[in-house]
Amino acid sequence: MSSEVIVAGGGPVGLLTAALLDAAGVRVEVLESKAGQSEHSKAAAMHPRTLEILTVLRTDDGRRLSDVLVSLGRPEPATHFAALPDLFDYSGLDTPYPFLLVIPQATTERVLADHLRRRGVPVRHGHEVTGFTQDDDGVRVTVNGGVREARYLVGADGARSVVRREAGIDFPGTPPTTVGFVADVTLADPPDRVRHFWDHRRGQASIIPFPDGWCRVFGTTVEDTGLTPEQVRTRQSQALTVEEVRAALRRVTGTDHGLREVRWLSKAGDTTRQAARYRSNRVFLAGDAAHVHFPAGGQGMNIGMQDAANLAWKLAAEIQGRAPSMIVDGPAGYERERAPIAARLAANTLAQGALFTTFTPAGAALRDLMSGLIAKGGDTADDLAAWLSGLGHSYPPAVPGHPWEGRRAPDLALADGSVHRRLAVDRFLLADFTPDAAFGHLRPHGAEVVRAQPWSGLSAALIRPDGYIARAWTAPDAAGVSAALEAWTTRA
Repeated sequence: MSSEVIVAGGGPVGLLTAALLDAAGVRVEVLESKAGQSEHSKAAAMHPRTLEILTVLRTDDGRRLSDVLVSLGRPEPATHFAALPDLFDYSGLDTPYPFLLVIPQATTERVLADHLRRRGVPVRHGHEVTGFTQDDDGVRVTVNGGVREARYLVGADGARSVVRREAGIDFPGTPPTTVGFVADVTLADPPDRVRHFWDHRRGQASIIPFPDGWCRVFGTTVEDTGLTPEQVRTRQSQALTVEEVRAALRRVTGTDHGLREVRWLSKAGDTTRQAARYRSNRVFLAGDAAHVHFPAGGQGMNIGMQDAANLAWKLAAEIQGRAPSMIVDGPAGYERERAPIAARLAANTLAQGALFTTFTPAGAALRDLMSGLIAKGGDTADDLAAWLSGLGHSYPPAVPGHPWEGRRAPDLALADGSVHRRLAVDRFLLADFTPDAAFGHLRPHGAEVVRAQPWSGLSAALIRPDGYIARAWTAPDAAGVSAALEAWTTRA
């Protein structure tokens, strides 16, 4: 087998999965059915947690991919929930990236693809996966009428995933009731910042200026809500026109803002589905292949890329014979940890969909109520901001212990650098917070010991390759640390 893993799908989720596996020393290739890299951008925003994940990947000149993307995008200190007037302020979040990064998905894909090319990882465009078979030895993937073999297959091939279908994995959920418009355009009179418009008599529209001078416009008119699934399918089968976008902007915002050029037109629905399983023996699902939803706030791409971060280190460990059952099919397994995140994503976007498209006086009152709660701050606003940013995502502890276990590790200061910039896909970090370096004598297999400034009353924390805390201790316990490392890094 030339590759240990085949990734079906060359979008941001597939490309990041490949990049992380490559960083762990796994031979991987990407198969994408499209003839070339897409110039269109379904997503237009990257949240703080996704940028943190990308910090683990370095360019040839030592820069982190997160920093490359920040240099190409536009940081926004605040973001919205369902286009409500009051915004979440990201500027005070405990992260190196306290902002929403406005960046077209096509730019993100280009940066990841360039990274893989420099690394010598094949990204094969025009290679359509049409099926596969698998057994105890590997997977045989049918591509362009031929067969390619690997030990594992990752389906990151989108909402209509061939990999999911061929694996026989159900994709249950709720049918669509709404059709929205999406377009990338140039405007003679663009706003200088993100603008949202909502009127219960007309509809909703948003304008997001991109760093390259183009703008993303999207929205929904009143007539395109409350539809049957058959009506949605009929409307989606009819190509969106420039004049329809102009008319929608004029109706909702009062002007078409001097709409000139168009480089992409599309329609979006609110279908919400989640795969019944994320793994079928040697086959995995990630991103839109595993979950689809109302496109609110660019969450789909971000959650999908976070799927990739969770999957890659575990799959690398499995391939390299160092994965305990706990991360293969146990309490810290890929599906066990990521499926609940997708379920919450579905609930979150369904709620936003209702706030976006309930074009009635009652809907307006609900929006005012929710916006007021966000403006007031407190637990509701904090919880929503933590969810949208990704910084509040956590996993149930594999072994109940300290309250920090299962939570994201902050970017703690180390004697040399910081936690996020010392993470690696193929090893754990053991952060030693003791003033006398009580754990400095340890040379643990599968982990690097680093000195850290005192934090949260802990003596030590075992941090996973994806930046979440596996175990935490409040007192020096070398035996406990050794046992935890063995439990997380040694195949039973």
